[in-house]
Amino acid sequence: MRSFRDPAGKLHFRGPQLIRQVYADQAPTYRALVESPFLHRLTTSGEVVGTTIIAAGNGAAPPEIPAGEGDLFLSHDVVPFPSFPAEWPRQMLLAAARLTLKVAEESLDQGLGLKDATPYNVLFRGPRPVFIDLLSFEPRDLRDPIWRAQAQFVRTFLLPLLVAKNLELPLSSIFLSRRDGIEPGEVYRMLGPGRRLLPAFLGSVSLPVWLSGKAEERGAAMYQPRRTSSDAQARFVLRSLYRRLGRAVERAGRVGRQKTAWTDYCRTCTYDKESFGEKSFFVKRFLDQSRPARVLDVGCNTGHFSRLAAARGAKVVAIDQDAAVIGGLWEGALRDGLDILPLVVDFARPTPALGWSNAETPSFLERSRGYFDAVFMLALMHHLVVGDQIPLEKIFSLAAEVTTRHLVIEYVAPDDPQFRRLSRGRDDLYRYLTPEFFEQAARKQFRIVSKAETGNAGRVLYLLERLHAR
Repeated sequence: MRSFRDPAGKLHFRGPQLIRQVYADQAPTYRALVESPFLHRLTTSGEVVGTTIIAAGNGAAPPEIPAGEGDLFLSHDVVPFPSFPAEWPRQMLLAAARLTLKVAEESLDQGLGLKDATPYNVLFRGPRPVFIDLLSFEPRDLRDPIWRAQAQFVRTFLLPLLVAKNLELPLSSIFLSRRDGIEPGEVYRMLGPGRRLLPAFLGSVSLPVWLSGKAEERGAAMYQPRRTSSDAQARFVLRSLYRRLGRAVERAGRVGRQKTAWTDYCRTCTYDKESFGEKSFFVKRFLDQSRPARVLDVGCNTGHFSRLAAARGAKVVAIDQDAAVIGGLWEGALRDGLDILPLVVDFARPTPALGWSNAETPSFLERSRGYFDAVFMLALMHHLVVGDQIPLEKIFSLAAEVTTRHLVIEYVAPDDPQFRRLSRGRDDLYRYLTPEFFEQAARKQFRIVSKAETGNAGRVLYLLERLHAR
């Protein structure tokens, strides 16, 4: 994320290096933090991004970065392939909330607090969340029992999880239109009179709305500092708050077994066991021979082929438009220690650039172009051609922008049962889509390395190599 909002410093991207500039008036605080055993423990565990000092005080600043006297420069480990809340299933937003509260609570004994509590402070390294915003830490008033980031935490973590669970509103529809989350008043207006009294909404939505008039009457008085008699008492109050919020997000984020049209796709699709085995063998052979380092699995469904790639050492980004299958894949990848980053992304309508001047969070395609050395498009072509009306040449053209080398793609014939289900009696419109037409379109961007029929309704698997591979 490209942030300019923090008055304590700014980020600079210098090729593969990520440099954080901390202005002189804040430099002593953050130098002490970086050198502390507390931060070392969190970075060693992977919960906070790795950070080193590269220039401090009057030391030489990195080239081409204007520096004030006394500025501090830090180098951060780069988290591969950043992702954002609009692309996460509920399980990932819950994991980011847990990490935020854990970091906030553990900072108390260091005399620190978090001034921000937003999911944009968290990225995922594979399936594991990592806290990235070092400047969110700040020295706290040791007798102040108020967490001023609480309202932001509620808006960006708790209420989106509540709405997604109880009103079935996708997280993408919240974060694509509301960067800073959702207000209690907005949720209140979505609820009927009966639901406003339910325990899930009463404390976090209805009561804040009912009491908002009194808060306005109090005006600036409600923001006056409140102090306890000791640091220990303030820490007790704050810990109780963090744990109460933790229980609330656990209830809101709890996901049972979800069933959608795609969660049982592998069981209900037309692949028989033998054909699916042939498809897996084709992909395994490619992985074993080519050893791609970075794989994008488009339309990954339950992630069978993502798992094959990750098991062979690839870093995998797996995308599907169905949040239920992505959530299940994330849980499995985390449980099994697989380097898979599952994201809720529709390849036909990928996440756009967002934020001020559309420059704070880059689009999915901006992050993807030239990043992967292999792309999987298995059992996907017919969905893009029929469901999204994307011309075949456009599909190959975009695939060539994303991969630097290989594309593994599956041809699905118009008389395939799944193809016919999508075309809904409009089979004549797609009679042109023969294997010969498919190969002719592919050769404009790729050369055909190998192909294999699966014995399943005329489906053909292709291994393609990009012309002028990068």
